[in-house]
Amino acid sequence: MVKLDAKIPEGPLAQKWDNYKANQKLVNPANKRKLDIIVVGTGLAGASAAASFGEMGFNVKVFTIQDSPRRAHSIAAQGGINAAKNYPNDGDSVYRLFYDTVKGGDYRAREANVYRLAQVSNSIIDQCVAQGVPFAREYGGLLDNRSFGGAQVSRTFYAKGQTGQQLLLGAYQALMRQVHQGSVELHTRTELVEIVIVDGKARGIIARNLVTGKLERYFGHAVVLATGGYGNTFFLSTNAMGSNGSAAWRAYKKGAMFANPCFAQIHPTCIPVHGKFQSKLTLMSESLRNDGRIWVPKKKEDAEAIRAGKLRPVDIPEEDRDYYLERRYPAFGNLVPRDVASRAAKERCDAGYGVGATGLAVYLDFKSAIERLGRDAIEARYGNLFQMYEKIVDENPYETPMMIYPAIHYTMGGLWVDYELQTTVPGLFAAGEANFSDHGANRLGASALMQGLADGYFILPYTIQNYLADDISTPRMSTNEKEFEEAEKAAKERLDKIMSIQGKRSVDSIHKELGLVMWDFVGMSRNKEGLQQAIEKIRSIKKEFWSNVRIPGSSEGMNVELEKASRLADFIEIGELMAIDALHREESCGGHFREEYQTEDGEALRQDDKFSYSACWLYKGEDQDPELHKEELKFEVVKPVQRNYK
Repeated sequence: MVKLDAKIPEGPLAQKWDNYKANQKLVNPANKRKLDIIVVGTGLAGASAAASFGEMGFNVKVFTIQDSPRRAHSIAAQGGINAAKNYPNDGDSVYRLFYDTVKGGDYRAREANVYRLAQVSNSIIDQCVAQGVPFAREYGGLLDNRSFGGAQVSRTFYAKGQTGQQLLLGAYQALMRQVHQGSVELHTRTELVEIVIVDGKARGIIARNLVTGKLERYFGHAVVLATGGYGNTFFLSTNAMGSNGSAAWRAYKKGAMFANPCFAQIHPTCIPVHGKFQSKLTLMSESLRNDGRIWVPKKKEDAEAIRAGKLRPVDIPEEDRDYYLERRYPAFGNLVPRDVASRAAKERCDAGYGVGATGLAVYLDFKSAIERLGRDAIEARYGNLFQMYEKIVDENPYETPMMIYPAIHYTMGGLWVDYELQTTVPGLFAAGEANFSDHGANRLGASALMQGLADGYFILPYTIQNYLADDISTPRMSTNEKEFEEAEKAAKERLDKIMSIQGKRSVDSIHKELGLVMWDFVGMSRNKEGLQQAIEKIRSIKKEFWSNVRIPGSSEGMNVELEKASRLADFIEIGELMAIDALHREESCGGHFREEYQTEDGEALRQDDKFSYSACWLYKGEDQDPELHKEELKFEVVKPVQRNYK
């Protein structure tokens, strides 16, 4: 019987992390050399964790599907990273960062984890500055800050419009230092295809070399998954095309519970879909909402004329523009949280006020900011983002408002972890977007980079040591043990089965079909009937995949289509679990908007008396319904109330 135990330390909220560290078990330096840790993923969470473990003296094996750790998707995060330094002296504090994060997640996150995140946030900035991350600075020399959604203070540290890239380069340098010293063994172009369980504990992985096609066995006293989210279930998303949920799904099928899978974030500031042959969507950083104002025409006839190409946005006079976020949410304006801004954009477009050829777009306008600050100031803040937009859309955003529309961006759900970031499988840990722990039903902007580095630099080095202290007498296992053989056999049989289908449809055609079902029925808004349809349609797609997909080539050597097919098989099952979870959660909260549960003015309506818990799903077998377990959420410091950004 699997039992959920969050292992939250005793004591007042502000002292829990200090109490944990004061009482944790330690491993002495000589014993650390006897212990092996596997880290899968080299984004911010994985690279920082592997570097930290290596620096501490553990033996580390780190794996990435990329040809270099620098290509991890963390590099695409543009806008910034949150921390409670309060450099602008505008009222920020650790408590306020904690409160904003819990509120932003619509009171569906565990208080203790979120408070710890806020506590260690300041140390992240110090660490990154020491590594040489070139954060923007203000005139006096202090690090500069800007605002992000869901907060009334400026707490977001940034490096122009490439913060994720600069932070990842810092973590990469720390990682490669350990690789050079020999404490970390780096495996590139290698993908986890199975997790090895020995006597109930995670003891290794089976990995596929993506160049040679060979299956390889690796032992570890503990395994850390830092493999990102599952947003590409929707096919079109802001994620890199290689981003996938397969490592987490392999863990789920080995007994690790999957929590809140329906909590997927729609980012409001993305370049709209422009054609049927598009393979991904492009994110325009939320930082643009600092100076950009979002609007649609007040008159439907103006919107219709724009869609028909008879009017341009610059032709619409100021009095005929509806700055709808400023109108609906005067206290936060254009800086409301992502879920609120996304639904508001959808509402305007559904009502017939959308712009662009499809009518599924709104304007993000910098006219006022340029008049107030000058073009040079705007270019210094966002120049690379404006350049990227112009290359894709072929319009100059300094002169013509950007067009944006919501798109799938991030997944708050993930593997359930306790306070130590350990899953329900002992010895198997999950970090960053791969776990569910910190964001509840909606992530605030600039908090993903914060969580990834918090987990890797400042949390896992303590908690994994607490676990491994009981393993110092466990010798390294031979990968010839039967558990490794059985895991490799299962992985090979699965890949062979996919290769043997030899149907008529490409992987992408089936993935697109899945994506349309997910967007239409499990997307920005959901209802009971639509979710029931989605489950049936996804099950039909699953049958189609396993009977009619065609993979050219062979499993020997490099085969990108086989990689994609293996991941799609998991996306199909993840999509089904997302729909099941969304159907069971009969309330609206954060990124999960059930049309049956909304306030009179169209805001999300929670049901705290029925759903104040994390929904944790346990795998019960192929074609069997998953089993629901609940982690009740207890709010001792913050009182859940109806979110109000007005």
